Amino acid sequence: MEILRIVGIGIVSTILAVLVRRSNSSEFAIFISLATGIIIFFMIMDKLVYVVDTLNQLVKKTNIQITYFSTILKIIGIAYIVEFGAQISRDAGEDAIASKIELAGKVIIMVLAIPIMLALLELIIKLLP
Repeated sequence: MEILRIVGIGIVSTILAVLVRRSNSSEFAIFISLATGIIIFFMIMDKLVYVVDTLNQLVKKTNIQITYFSTILKIIGIAYIVEFGAQISRDAGEDAIASKIELAGKVIIMVLAIPIMLALLELIIKLLP
């Protein structure tokens, strides 16, 4: 199973990073953490492509505007990227930077969500007598 390989890589990398960090080489431990995240991301890339393709087919069948769908995918992508960046910053002991990354992600998500919220409000207004 692929998940066992991913978890195995994660556990081995965690142990390696802890051992490296104990030998006063915390900079190298950060690189281990970053490389592990990138490796795992590439391992699941085909799964992400499958999900996007499936959702895209669903959108085409339901006649939803593609701009709303692409916006939602962007929002999901930003959420994952922000989480990854914040966790890397936390691994490096920079909680303040991680918080700023998360704040920036939330603001960008809100900006992207405004057109969808406006369209939803317009639809609600049309339905009201």
